[in-house]
Amino acid sequence: MTRPYTPAELMVAAAAREIQDDEVVFVGMRLPLLAFCLARSMHAPGAVGLFENGVVRDSPAQAFLVTMSDGPNVTGALWCTEMREVMGLMQAGRVTLGFIGGAQVDRFGNLNTTYVGPRGGALRLPGSGGGSDIASLARRHVVIMTHERRRFVERVDYVTSPGHGGGGDWRARTGLPGGGPSAVITTLGLFRFDPVSREMVLASAHPGVTVGEIRAQTGWPLSVAPDLGETAPPTEQELAMIRTFDPEGFWTGARR
Repeated sequence: MTRPYTPAELMVAAAAREIQDDEVVFVGMRLPLLAFCLARSMHAPGAVGLFENGVVRDSPAQAFLVTMSDGPNVTGALWCTEMREVMGLMQAGRVTLGFIGGAQVDRFGNLNTTYVGPRGGALRLPGSGGGSDIASLARRHVVIMTHERRRFVERVDYVTSPGHGGGGDWRARTGLPGGGPSAVITTLGLFRFDPVSREMVLASAHPGVTVGEIRAQTGWPLSVAPDLGETAPPTEQELAMIRTFDPEGFWTGARR
């Protein structure tokens, strides 16, 4: 069935709905950038976006961005400072929500962006960047990534950015101040975390995707919420806004 939106556009809409009004959001690039712009324009007019390069904005950029340092992201910014300043805001507990991705994620939301495979012959990845800081210090964070069995593993090969560790009260026992991952948004569904075990639970399947298909792409026995729903697709207004910020479909694959 042909749908009027791409999987990435659905992910952007779902990510935007995680942003509440007046939140301080550590944005990043690609889909999270579009999600911030969408939320700020639709339902969260008081949200403020922090960028790793030191830019702080309370409004969407007025032109398409390939990188966070592009001119339109600087023009009209509240503050153009240094990386250490925005990281300091996160360390001070001021960041409400951060977005993060990874090469691997496991059942407790731990992320790997360091290496995949046995140490002797591992495929080296870019490393942490600001990912570990976001995962450790933001009050909560949302993971956005492609859903493939090789990426959704029972235990990540290396914990670059901590989720809920081994489950339960691991973060509290470890002394991490942030609340950990609250959601995982993928190309197949939306996931939450059980409040006690902290294990990932399928909360909604994207339109046209079955639970069986999601389980087939997950490397552990996936738990499913008893009130499993279908992820709400982007509305016409949301789609129009997403395409305003990404007119050529560079990030969303919606080539026009």
